[in-house]
Amino acid sequence: MGTRHGLPDLAADEWKDAERLAAALNERFGHLPAREIVAVAVDLFREAGGIAAISSFGADSAALLHIVAEADPALPVAFLDTGQHFGETLDYRDQLAADLGLSNIVIVKPRDEVVAADDPDGVLHRSNTDRCCAIRKVEPMARAVAPYRAWFTGRKRNQASTRAAMPVFEAVGPRIRINPLARWTTHDQAAYMEKHALRQNPLVAFGYLSIGCFPCTTPVQPGEDPRSGRWSGKAKTECGIHLGGLETVLSPSA
Repeated sequence: MGTRHGLPDLAADEWKDAERLAAALNERFGHLPAREIVAVAVDLFREAGGIAAISSFGADSAALLHIVAEADPALPVAFLDTGQHFGETLDYRDQLAADLGLSNIVIVKPRDEVVAADDPDGVLHRSNTDRCCAIRKVEPMARAVAPYRAWFTGRKRNQASTRAAMPVFEAVGPRIRINPLARWTTHDQAAYMEKHALRQNPLVAFGYLSIGCFPCTTPVQPGEDPRSGRWSGKAKTECGIHLGGLETVLSPSA
């Protein structure tokens, strides 16, 4: 397997070393267009631990999902149903999946017993946003990707300062997270959506330019940072599913 697609030959133990594998993948494929990155990764990981995509079906989700559908419409696409999504997002999930022919949407929810213990009234976000995200997003995310060796995200370097140096391939514990759109600009995203006439989350029309759970998402004024509508008034900029905390939940034995 080590020489497929010209990947530098790696011994079996090196394929098990996620850091070395991510570095090799970045060196060989990190510069490629998003479509090629997705196609290569699907080919590499389909029979080497499995691969999936993660999508929030938010403001910018359609482009990556369109690329994934072109590569393999049956690829698992995990959606974290936090129990606090906008109804519009849930409808959009189903409509966009139908548009693209995505046939394997995997819905992952928080554990009922944890929500009952920590957030029985659904208002934990008011007092402890990090804990709310931990039980509704981070732990479910770990379960969503646990069956696979690699997964795709739609993250871009221009979305937040925490993502500015983000590689295309990165190690998360023993797994590989793949960001095919890492180099895309806002213009790239808009041009792709227009070229392929992709359905947009209807909340975008109302100023929701970065869409998460409804209690912690607000519209953005023209000219503002699109992510300023997430956790408005708080220092928080990430829910945690893309940060190091996921590695703690995703132990090598997961």
